[in-house]
Formats: sequence, C-alpha cells, structure tokens
Amino acid sequence: RHGLPLISVLDEEARINEQGGAFAGLDRYDARARIVAELTALGDLESEQDHPMVVGQCERCGTVIEPRLSVQWFVRTRSLADRALASVREGRTRILPARFEKVYVHWMENIHDWAVGRQLWWGHRIPAWFCPDGHITVTDDPAGPAACGTCGRPASELTQESDIFDTWFSSGLWPFSTLGWPDNTDDFARFYPTSVMETGYDILFFWVARMMMLGLFLTDSEPFHTVYLHGLVRAQGGVKMSKTKGNVMDPVEIIDEMGADALRLALTVGTSAGNDQRLTAAKLEGSRNFANKLWNAARFVLGARPDGESPVSASDGATALTDAWIRSRLGAVTDDATHRLDALDLGGYASVVRDFAWSEFCDWYLEFAKLRLRQAELSPEDRWATWHAAVGALADVLRLLHPIMPFVTEEIWAALPAEATAGETLLMTARWPARGARNRAAERQVGQVISFIRVVRNLRTEAGIQAGRRTALQVLSSSQAAAIVLAEARSEIEALARVALVADSDATPPEQGVVATPLGAAWLEVGADQAATAADRQAGRLASLSGAADRVRALLADARFLVGAPPAVIERERQRLADLEEQLGQLRGTD
Repeated sequence: RHGLPLISVLDEEARINEQGGAFAGLDRYDARARIVAELTALGDLESEQDHPMVVGQCERCGTVIEPRLSVQWFVRTRSLADRALASVREGRTRILPARFEKVYVHWMENIHDWAVGRQLWWGHRIPAWFCPDGHITVTDDPAGPAACGTCGRPASELTQESDIFDTWFSSGLWPFSTLGWPDNTDDFARFYPTSVMETGYDILFFWVARMMMLGLFLTDSEPFHTVYLHGLVRAQGGVKMSKTKGNVMDPVEIIDEMGADALRLALTVGTSAGNDQRLTAAKLEGSRNFANKLWNAARFVLGARPDGESPVSASDGATALTDAWIRSRLGAVTDDATHRLDALDLGGYASVVRDFAWSEFCDWYLEFAKLRLRQAELSPEDRWATWHAAVGALADVLRLLHPIMPFVTEEIWAALPAEATAGETLLMTARWPARGARNRAAERQVGQVISFIRVVRNLRTEAGIQAGRRTALQVLSSSQAAAIVLAEARSEIEALARVALVADSDATPPEQGVVATPLGAAWLEVGADQAATAADRQAGRLASLSGAADRVRALLADARFLVGAPPAVIERERQRLADLEEQLGQLRGTD
C-alpha cells in the first residue's frame, strides 16, 4: 500500500538470511531465543506472556509452516471476470436461487489477481522452464521447450518450475477438459456447452466462477446455462458436521445400513435450492421404510397376477372406479412432477412423487385392488383389467421415482412383465410417463370415499373401539349423489373402516358422537360404557387444547414478549394459536 520494499528474513531452509543482520545463518528457533535475550539485555523487553494460538503444520512431516514471501505465478483476472459477470447479468447463465447472483456479482466486481501456484506433490505442473541466466520460457508442448526462448540455451540446461496449478484452476477446466479439449473431439462437439451445473453454494466463487472465467476464455462459450446451488447437509440440531465434534455421518456406513436409495431420498425430499438441511436418523429411517413399502407393494402386485392368459388388453379401459381414479391421479402427479423437475424444484418433485406412491398408490389404491381381486364373483375380464391397472400404475410410479431411487426401482422394473414395461428392458433408458387424461368425476368420488373412511377411523379411535372389532355405522346421506356413492363403495367402506354400514334416512342422530363427512352425517352405534369413555376422552382433549390456547394467548398479551421476541417467533406463536383454536372448533362441533 505504501510502496515499501518486500523483505523476507527466512531462506528456504527456515534460517535467517542476510536481511537478518547479526542473526543471519541462525535457525529460526535459535534466532528467536537470541532476539529475546538481546532485547532483554538492552532493556527493551517490556514483558513476556504465553499466547495460545493455532500453528500450521505440514500434514506429511509435521514441520511448522512459516509465512514467507516468495515468487508466485498469478493470473490477471479483471478481463476474465468481466466476461463471466456479463454472462450472468445478460441472462446467458442463470444462478438458482436468484439471491446468490448478488454474491456472485460481489465476488466478481471485487476480484483480485489469482495466485495459481501451489507447492504440492500432485497436480497440473506449471508449464514454465528456467534457464541458468534467469530467463523463463512457457510452452504448451507436452515435451517442453526445445531451447530457452530468450537466449537459446538447449533444453538439457533448462529446469521446469516445480510448482503446480491451484486445485481450483485445474477444476475450472473440468467442463471441457473431460471431453478431449483442446482437440475438437466428437464428445466436445456434442456435450459442450453443458446444461445444468449443480453444486454447493459455499463454492460458488471457488469453483463456479473459475469454470465460467476459464470456459469463456478458452472456448469462447459459457460452460453451462444454469447453476443450481444446493445447501449444506447439517447434523441433528442444525450444527455443521465436524470431525472434531464427532457428529459426521459417514455416507458409506449409512448406505450399508439403510441402502443408497434411502440416503438419496432423505437428502432430496423437502429440500430447496440454497437452503441447508438437517440429516437425521428419523429421516433416514422414514426413507428406508418407504423403500421397503415400495418393494412389498411390488411383491403384492406381481403375486396377484391372475392365472392363465389375459382375455383383455393392458390398454383396455378400467372397469372399476378405483382403477379409473388411480390412472387419473397418476396423470395429475406426473404433470406436477414434470413441472417441478423442469423448474428444478427437486425437493418438491421428490416430495410429491413419494407422497403419492406411499399414500394414494400403496395405502389406498392397492387396498382397493386387494378387495376387488378377492371377490370370487368377479369376472375374468374385470379381474385382469384391475390387475393391468395395478401393474401399469406400479410401472409409472417406478418411472417417476427412478431419478431419486435408481437401484430399488431398477430391480423391481426387471421383474415386471413385458405388458407393463412396453418392452423397455432398462428403466434408466425407459420413457418418462405420459401425462394421461384426468377423470375428475372418478377423482371426486373416490376422494369422498377416502375422506369418509378416514373420518370413520378417527371416530372409532375417539370411541376407543378395538381395531379388529366391527361396529355398526349410521349414515344420513347429504344428497342423492352421496347415497349413490355410499351404495357403490359399500364393500370398500365396510372392509377398510371395519364397520357395518347402516343407511337409514329415518334415523335420529344422537346428541353426541355425530361427525360431518363428505357423504353426510355419521355416528357409531356404541354401548353406554363406550359412549361414556368417548365422552371422557373428548372432555380431556378439550381441556388440554383449551389450556394450551390460554397459555399462548397470555404470551401474546405480554408486552415484553411482543417487544423483545423476533418477529418470526411472534408470528409462529400466532399461527400456533390459530391452529389450536381451529382444533377446538372442530372438536366442539362434534359434541
């Protein structure tokens, strides 16, 4: 800053050089002791005290590393950075999330020249040769220069620079050096520029910016049109993983215990670009359980294949309402998943597909299919049509899940019959599922049945009825259309809700225990002891929710809390109060 001379007092052996005056030639440690002793003798030493500090050491030999001025190789970056900055500002390269464009711009506008030399054992060696006269010759010839470019000394008298390029310099060449560059290979012509670069936001400058600068300078083209930045994976509690803290989760150990697909799913579901995530044991176990559920679902579908040859084609229309429903829902989920993938909403895509496969396909459709396939009176045509619908839906679920769960889905795919895979041997090269037509009527009707069964199951739980016990259920249909739905889905409702359905239009609802359902008012016919137990449980839950709501109200009425708490905390408590009041309203509505 002040134009002062650059003075180094250490030589390459960590001894004091001629700049050290009377201490020249001493080892660094001996020199430090001598300097302290001389300062003391001169009366110039004010005090001594211990100063704990982190001392850098060589990872190979443990020698203490000293800061030292030395000649280094630099890359002038201003012109490189200006081109890379223009690519983002003019929209040729997009950064997701967009907020990181500001980080990128800040780095590139304030960039310094880049010291690219490193004193390491491995890497791209700097292609510079020195002659005894101090001349430097740089060449791109792998064999080196034939002679000094200045004085003509022969190659035998030249010495190559021992430094290597900075790791980020070598990494910056990755998008094109892997494709045969600088030769104009077929791979380079076909695959460069690439499309989407996915990496962590913490190396936006260290890697992404270097690839942009070097790609534009060496190929005259941006290396990618989109940069997708993921967050960091943090340990439980939101802290950063650290070997010293002992909270690092080894992915190899997780794969051995949970499976690679479970780890991939856990790292994808619920994430968003640029935001950190917590990887917990519960999240991994949930993903492993989903993989097991998918495997067992496939075992059921493949094992339920009817005997003999199919009298109907796999492309024939569904005969059951639930078959039409699952095909329509698949179309909706495929459309949603495709849209999310196109928008690079990877976490949303994974959540949508997993939730559909787990809930709508496994928990509901396959249960409907089981009931239908068990009906002895079902015709062979209808039986085969339902099985074709089930195996076809399974095939499309596997297609949707394959990008995040490639191993278990590929294994299941190999076991599917040809009519389900359309002759596509490998799932990884199979077509993406088509966005089928929607059947709104089927979706609405089956959706009503599913909601009805859920309400009845909750009603049984509130009444304390044992899971295996079948109980009479009275229903007052809300309309003629609802009565038709109840009649058509009677067997499914009775089997999955464990009730005996009684649709009596003249029945009088009791004072307590009546619930509103999408198909009308419903109540269980229970004994006096069960009714009393249910009433006590209802009263206890009301008291618990009321107490919790009162505590939150008191907190929000406290002026000190409103002044001192962060706005996000206050908003969270307000939302909590709204949720409690909603639960109270629903519970009081069933009295």
